[in-house]
Amino acid sequence: MRAVGYRRSLPIDAPEALVDVELPDPVAAGRDLLVEVRAVSVNPVDTKVRRRAGPDEPGGVKVLGYDAAGVVRDAGPEATLFRPGDEVFYAGSIARQGTNAELHLVDERIVGPKPRSLDFAQAAALPLTSITAWEMLFDRLDVRRPVPGAASAILVIGGAGGVGSIAIQLARRLTGLAVVATASRPETRAWVEELGAHHAVDHRGDLAAQVRDLGLGAPAFVFSTTNTGDHLEAIVELIAPQGRLGLIDDPAALDALPLKRKSLSLHWELMFTRPLFGTADMEAQHELLAEVSRLVDEGTLRTTLAETMGPIRAGNLRKAHALIESGRSRGKVVLAGF
Repeated sequence: MRAVGYRRSLPIDAPEALVDVELPDPVAAGRDLLVEVRAVSVNPVDTKVRRRAGPDEPGGVKVLGYDAAGVVRDAGPEATLFRPGDEVFYAGSIARQGTNAELHLVDERIVGPKPRSLDFAQAAALPLTSITAWEMLFDRLDVRRPVPGAASAILVIGGAGGVGSIAIQLARRLTGLAVVATASRPETRAWVEELGAHHAVDHRGDLAAQVRDLGLGAPAFVFSTTNTGDHLEAIVELIAPQGRLGLIDDPAALDALPLKRKSLSLHWELMFTRPLFGTADMEAQHELLAEVSRLVDEGTLRTTLAETMGPIRAGNLRKAHALIESGRSRGKVVLAGF
Protein backbone atom coordinates (compact mmCIF):
# COMPACT_ATOMS: atom_id res chain seq x y z
CA MET A 1 0.00 0.00 0.00
CA ARG A 2 1.03 3.61 -0.52
CA ALA A 3 1.76 5.69 2.58
CA VAL A 4 3.61 8.80 3.73
CA GLY A 5 6.10 8.52 6.57
CA TYR A 6 9.65 9.26 7.71
CA ARG A 7 12.75 7.43 8.89
CA ARG A 8 14.14 10.15 11.20
CA SER A 9 12.90 13.33 12.79
CA LEU A 10 13.73 16.36 10.66
CA PRO A 11 12.60 19.99 10.26
CA ILE A 12 9.69 20.25 7.87
CA ASP A 13 11.75 22.11 5.25
CA ALA A 14 13.96 19.02 4.81
CA PRO A 15 12.90 16.94 1.76
CA GLU A 16 13.08 13.73 3.82
CA ALA A 17 10.94 15.08 6.67
CA LEU A 18 8.02 13.23 5.05
CA VAL A 19 8.43 10.83 2.10
CA ASP A 20 6.23 8.62 -0.05
CA VAL A 21 6.73 4.92 0.79
CA GLU A 22 5.32 1.49 0.00
CA LEU A 23 4.37 -0.68 2.99
CA PRO A 24 2.76 -4.14 3.38
CA ASP A 25 -1.03 -4.22 3.60
CA PRO A 26 -2.11 -4.58 7.26
CA VAL A 27 -4.47 -7.37 8.38
CA ALA A 28 -7.42 -6.89 10.76
CA ALA A 29 -7.48 -8.95 13.95
CA GLY A 30 -9.39 -8.79 17.24
CA ARG A 31 -11.68 -5.74 17.28
CA ASP A 32 -9.71 -3.90 14.61
CA LEU A 33 -11.17 -2.53 11.41
CA LEU A 34 -9.17 -2.33 8.21
CA VAL A 35 -10.17 1.00 6.68
CA GLU A 36 -9.64 2.24 3.14
CA VAL A 37 -8.59 5.81 3.89
CA ARG A 38 -10.26 8.41 1.67
CA ALA A 39 -9.25 11.62 3.48
CA VAL A 40 -7.11 12.76 6.41
CA SER A 41 -6.62 16.00 8.29
CA VAL A 42 -3.47 17.41 9.85
CA ASN A 43 -3.31 18.40 13.53
CA PRO A 44 -0.65 20.01 15.74
CA VAL A 45 0.00 16.57 17.25
CA ASP A 46 1.25 15.39 13.83
CA THR A 47 3.96 18.06 13.82
CA LYS A 48 4.89 17.46 17.46
CA VAL A 49 5.33 13.71 16.95
CA ARG A 50 7.33 14.27 13.76
CA ARG A 51 9.74 16.59 15.58
CA ARG A 52 10.12 14.45 18.70
CA ALA A 53 9.72 10.76 17.85
CA GLY A 54 11.42 8.50 15.34
CA PRO A 55 10.25 5.11 14.05
CA ASP A 56 9.63 2.41 16.64
CA GLU A 57 12.29 0.18 15.05
CA PRO A 58 15.72 1.14 13.67
CA GLY A 59 15.48 1.54 9.91
CA GLY A 60 11.69 1.48 10.06
CA VAL A 61 9.16 3.99 8.80
CA LYS A 62 6.87 5.97 11.06
CA VAL A 63 3.50 6.91 9.58
CA LEU A 64 1.70 9.90 11.06
CA GLY A 65 -1.95 10.92 10.81
CA TYR A 66 -4.54 11.05 13.58
CA ASP A 67 -7.73 11.80 11.66
CA ALA A 68 -9.35 9.83 8.87
CA ALA A 69 -12.55 9.22 7.00
CA GLY A 70 -12.94 6.14 4.87
CA VAL A 71 -14.66 2.84 4.15
CA VAL A 72 -14.32 -0.38 6.14
CA ARG A 73 -12.68 -3.04 3.95
CA ASP A 74 -12.45 -5.78 6.58
CA ALA A 75 -13.18 -6.35 10.28
CA GLY A 76 -11.44 -8.52 12.85
CA PRO A 77 -13.25 -11.61 14.19
CA GLU A 78 -14.23 -9.87 17.45
CA ALA A 79 -15.58 -6.69 15.82
CA THR A 80 -19.32 -6.11 16.26
CA LEU A 81 -19.92 -2.39 15.65
CA PHE A 82 -19.09 -2.16 11.93
CA ARG A 83 -18.89 -4.35 8.85
CA PRO A 84 -17.24 -4.06 5.41
CA GLY A 85 -18.72 -1.26 3.32
CA ASP A 86 -19.53 1.02 6.27
CA GLU A 87 -18.37 4.63 5.96
CA VAL A 88 -16.53 5.74 9.11
CA PHE A 89 -14.51 8.56 10.64
CA TYR A 90 -12.13 8.48 13.61
CA ALA A 91 -8.92 9.84 15.16
CA GLY A 92 -6.91 6.66 15.75
CA SER A 93 -4.29 6.08 18.44
CA ILE A 94 -0.97 7.79 19.00
CA ALA A 95 0.52 4.40 19.91
CA ARG A 96 -0.08 2.89 16.44
CA GLN A 97 0.83 3.65 12.85
CA GLY A 98 -1.12 6.61 11.53
CA THR A 99 -3.74 7.31 8.91
CA ASN A 100 -1.51 8.74 6.16
CA ALA A 101 -1.82 5.45 4.26
CA GLU A 102 -4.17 3.76 1.83
CA LEU A 103 -5.12 1.16 4.46
CA HIS A 104 -5.25 1.66 8.21
CA LEU A 105 -5.98 -0.49 11.26
CA VAL A 106 -8.06 1.03 14.06
CA ASP A 107 -9.92 -0.36 17.07
CA GLU A 108 -13.65 -0.12 16.35
CA ARG A 109 -14.32 1.22 19.87
CA ILE A 110 -12.88 4.62 18.86
CA VAL A 111 -14.59 4.78 15.44
CA GLY A 112 -17.83 6.54 14.54
CA PRO A 113 -20.23 6.35 11.57
CA LYS A 114 -19.34 9.09 9.08
CA PRO A 115 -21.95 11.86 8.86
CA ARG A 116 -24.09 11.06 5.83
CA SER A 117 -24.38 14.73 4.90
CA LEU A 118 -20.61 15.25 4.56
CA ASP A 119 -18.12 14.05 1.99
CA PHE A 120 -14.96 12.30 3.16
CA ALA A 121 -12.84 15.46 3.23
CA GLN A 122 -15.40 17.36 5.29
CA ALA A 123 -15.76 14.44 7.69
CA ALA A 124 -11.99 13.95 8.13
CA ALA A 125 -11.76 17.46 9.61
CA LEU A 126 -13.85 16.53 12.65
CA PRO A 127 -12.86 13.48 14.74
CA LEU A 128 -9.78 14.48 16.77
CA THR A 129 -10.95 17.99 17.48
CA SER A 130 -14.52 16.89 18.26
CA ILE A 131 -13.33 14.26 20.75
CA THR A 132 -10.89 16.71 22.34
CA ALA A 133 -13.43 19.51 22.68
CA TRP A 134 -16.26 17.23 23.82
CA GLU A 135 -14.17 15.47 26.47
CA MET A 136 -12.82 18.78 27.75
CA LEU A 137 -16.18 20.54 27.92
CA PHE A 138 -18.36 17.74 29.24
CA ASP A 139 -15.99 15.25 30.93
CA ARG A 140 -13.21 17.47 32.33
CA LEU A 141 -14.64 20.98 32.84
CA ASP A 142 -18.18 19.65 33.37
CA VAL A 143 -19.57 22.89 31.97
CA ARG A 144 -23.17 21.88 32.62
CA ARG A 145 -22.44 22.15 36.36
CA PRO A 146 -22.44 25.86 37.31
CA VAL A 147 -19.75 27.60 39.34
CA PRO A 148 -21.48 29.47 42.22
CA GLY A 149 -21.52 33.23 41.61
CA ALA A 150 -19.61 33.01 38.32
CA ALA A 151 -20.78 34.30 34.97
CA SER A 152 -22.30 31.52 32.89
CA ALA A 153 -19.58 32.00 30.30
CA ILE A 154 -16.56 30.27 28.80
CA LEU A 155 -13.43 31.80 27.29
CA VAL A 156 -11.90 29.72 24.48
CA ILE A 157 -8.28 30.70 23.89
CA GLY A 158 -7.26 29.88 20.33
CA GLY A 159 -10.80 29.99 19.04
CA ALA A 160 -9.90 29.87 15.35
CA GLY A 161 -7.81 26.70 15.63
CA GLY A 162 -9.09 23.21 14.97
CA VAL A 163 -10.14 22.40 18.55
CA GLY A 164 -11.34 25.93 19.23
CA SER A 165 -13.51 25.85 16.10
CA ILE A 166 -15.50 22.85 17.31
CA ALA A 167 -15.44 23.87 21.00
CA ILE A 168 -17.19 27.13 20.09
CA GLN A 169 -19.94 25.23 18.28
CA LEU A 170 -20.43 22.68 21.06
CA ALA A 171 -20.58 25.34 23.76
CA ARG A 172 -22.93 27.55 21.74
CA ARG A 173 -25.28 24.82 20.50
CA LEU A 174 -25.36 22.42 23.46
CA THR A 175 -25.09 24.72 26.48
CA GLY A 176 -26.46 28.07 27.60
CA LEU A 177 -22.99 29.55 28.10
CA ALA A 178 -21.93 32.89 26.71
CA VAL A 179 -19.00 32.02 24.43
CA VAL A 180 -15.99 34.31 24.26
CA ALA A 181 -13.21 33.33 21.84
CA THR A 182 -9.79 34.77 21.13
CA ALA A 183 -8.80 35.70 17.57
CA SER A 184 -6.22 38.25 16.46
CA ARG A 185 -6.78 38.79 12.73
CA PRO A 186 -9.89 40.09 10.93
CA GLU A 187 -10.38 36.77 9.12
CA THR A 188 -10.08 34.71 12.31
CA ARG A 189 -12.42 37.04 14.22
CA ALA A 190 -14.97 36.62 11.45
CA TRP A 191 -14.45 32.83 11.57
CA VAL A 192 -15.10 32.46 15.32
CA GLU A 193 -18.16 34.70 15.14
CA GLU A 194 -19.48 32.69 12.19
CA LEU A 195 -19.08 29.52 14.26
CA GLY A 196 -21.17 31.00 17.08
CA ALA A 197 -18.94 32.95 19.45
CA HIS A 198 -20.89 35.74 21.14
CA HIS A 199 -17.72 37.83 21.54
CA ALA A 200 -14.22 37.85 20.06
CA VAL A 201 -11.22 39.26 21.93
CA ASP A 202 -7.58 39.65 20.88
CA HIS A 203 -5.15 37.36 22.71
CA ARG A 204 -2.28 39.70 21.79
CA GLY A 205 -3.74 42.45 23.99
CA ASP A 206 -4.72 42.69 27.66
CA LEU A 207 -6.92 39.61 27.81
CA ALA A 208 -8.21 40.16 31.35
CA ALA A 209 -9.20 43.76 30.61
CA GLN A 210 -10.94 42.83 27.35
CA VAL A 211 -13.01 40.12 29.05
CA ARG A 212 -13.85 42.45 31.93
CA ASP A 213 -14.97 45.16 29.48
CA LEU A 214 -17.54 42.78 27.96
CA GLY A 215 -19.61 43.25 31.11
CA LEU A 216 -20.41 39.55 31.50
CA GLY A 217 -18.71 39.13 34.86
CA ALA A 218 -15.91 36.67 35.63
CA PRO A 219 -16.30 33.53 33.46
CA ALA A 220 -16.82 30.19 35.15
CA PHE A 221 -14.67 28.36 32.59
CA VAL A 222 -11.54 28.87 30.49
CA PHE A 223 -10.54 26.43 27.77
CA SER A 224 -6.99 27.17 26.63
CA THR A 225 -5.97 25.40 23.44
CA THR A 226 -2.64 27.13 22.79
CA ASN A 227 0.11 29.22 24.44
CA THR A 228 -1.28 28.57 27.91
CA GLY A 229 2.00 29.51 29.56
CA ASP A 230 1.88 32.96 27.98
CA HIS A 231 -1.73 33.55 29.11
CA LEU A 232 -1.75 31.94 32.55
CA GLU A 233 -1.40 35.17 34.52
CA ALA A 234 -4.30 36.75 32.64
CA ILE A 235 -6.40 33.59 33.00
CA VAL A 236 -5.97 33.56 36.77
CA GLU A 237 -6.94 37.23 36.89
CA LEU A 238 -10.06 36.99 34.74
CA ILE A 239 -11.59 33.65 35.79
CA ALA A 240 -14.14 33.44 38.61
CA PRO A 241 -13.24 32.09 42.06
CA GLN A 242 -13.72 28.30 42.07
CA GLY A 243 -13.64 28.38 38.27
CA ARG A 244 -12.32 25.58 36.09
CA LEU A 245 -9.38 25.87 33.70
CA GLY A 246 -8.72 23.29 31.00
CA LEU A 247 -5.80 23.07 28.61
CA ILE A 248 -4.54 20.79 25.85
CA ASP A 249 -1.19 22.27 24.83
CA ASP A 250 2.28 21.52 26.21
CA PRO A 251 3.76 24.48 28.12
CA ALA A 252 7.48 24.13 28.85
CA ALA A 253 6.53 24.71 32.50
CA LEU A 254 3.27 25.41 34.27
CA ASP A 255 3.23 26.88 37.77
CA ALA A 256 -0.15 25.92 39.24
CA LEU A 257 0.42 27.70 42.57
CA PRO A 258 -1.32 30.94 41.46
CA LEU A 259 -4.53 28.91 41.06
CA LYS A 260 -4.69 28.24 44.80
CA ARG A 261 -5.95 31.66 45.95
CA LYS A 262 -9.12 31.31 43.86
CA SER A 263 -9.42 27.53 44.43
CA LEU A 264 -9.27 27.01 40.70
CA SER A 265 -9.28 23.50 39.32
CA LEU A 266 -6.91 22.48 36.53
CA HIS A 267 -7.93 19.95 33.88
CA TRP A 268 -5.73 18.45 31.19
CA GLU A 269 -7.22 16.71 28.18
CA LEU A 270 -5.55 14.24 25.83
CA MET A 271 -8.02 12.50 23.56
CA PHE A 272 -5.57 9.61 23.08
CA THR A 273 -5.73 8.59 26.76
CA ARG A 274 -8.60 6.13 26.35
CA PRO A 275 -7.08 4.15 23.43
CA LEU A 276 -3.55 4.50 24.79
CA PHE A 277 -4.45 2.80 28.07
CA GLY A 278 -7.35 0.71 26.84
CA THR A 279 -9.57 2.24 29.52
CA ALA A 280 -12.76 0.54 30.61
CA ASP A 281 -14.79 3.32 28.98
CA MET A 282 -12.87 3.30 25.71
CA GLU A 283 -16.06 2.74 23.72
CA ALA A 284 -17.26 6.16 24.90
CA GLN A 285 -15.35 7.62 21.95
CA HIS A 286 -17.38 5.51 19.53
CA GLU A 287 -20.55 6.81 21.17
CA LEU A 288 -19.25 10.38 21.18
CA LEU A 289 -18.45 10.30 17.45
CA ALA A 290 -21.83 8.74 16.71
CA GLU A 291 -23.47 11.69 18.51
CA VAL A 292 -21.29 14.21 16.64
CA SER A 293 -22.30 12.52 13.38
CA ARG A 294 -25.97 12.81 14.33
CA LEU A 295 -25.58 16.48 15.28
CA VAL A 296 -23.88 17.23 11.96
CA ASP A 297 -26.60 15.48 9.96
CA GLU A 298 -29.35 17.39 11.76
CA GLY A 299 -27.56 20.70 11.11
CA THR A 300 -26.55 21.51 14.70
CA LEU A 301 -22.81 21.23 14.02
CA ARG A 302 -20.83 21.98 10.86
CA THR A 303 -17.51 20.78 9.54
CA THR A 304 -14.50 22.93 10.41
CA LEU A 305 -12.72 22.18 7.12
CA ALA A 306 -11.00 25.37 6.00
CA GLU A 307 -8.57 24.20 3.32
CA THR A 308 -8.00 21.09 1.19
CA MET A 309 -4.37 20.70 0.12
CA GLY A 310 -4.71 18.03 -2.56
CA PRO A 311 -4.08 14.28 -2.45
CA ILE A 312 -2.32 12.40 0.34
CA ARG A 313 1.28 12.75 -0.82
CA ALA A 314 4.52 13.67 0.92
CA GLY A 315 4.86 17.08 -0.73
CA ASN A 316 1.33 18.11 0.21
CA LEU A 317 1.72 16.85 3.77
CA ARG A 318 4.96 18.80 4.17
CA LYS A 319 3.08 21.96 3.12
CA ALA A 320 0.30 21.16 5.60
CA HIS A 321 2.79 20.60 8.45
CA ALA A 322 4.51 23.89 7.62
CA LEU A 323 1.18 25.72 7.75
CA ILE A 324 0.30 24.19 11.13
CA GLU A 325 3.74 25.05 12.51
CA SER A 326 3.37 28.66 11.35
CA GLY A 327 0.53 29.16 13.83
CA ARG A 328 -1.56 30.89 11.16
CA SER A 329 -3.93 28.10 10.23
CA ARG A 330 -7.69 28.53 10.55
CA GLY A 331 -10.00 25.60 11.13
CA LYS A 332 -8.75 22.28 9.70
CA VAL A 333 -6.42 21.40 6.85
CA VAL A 334 -7.40 18.25 4.93
CA LEU A 335 -5.89 16.03 2.22
CA ALA A 336 -8.09 13.70 0.19
CA GLY A 337 -7.41 10.70 -2.04
CA PHE A 338 -4.19 9.18 -3.33
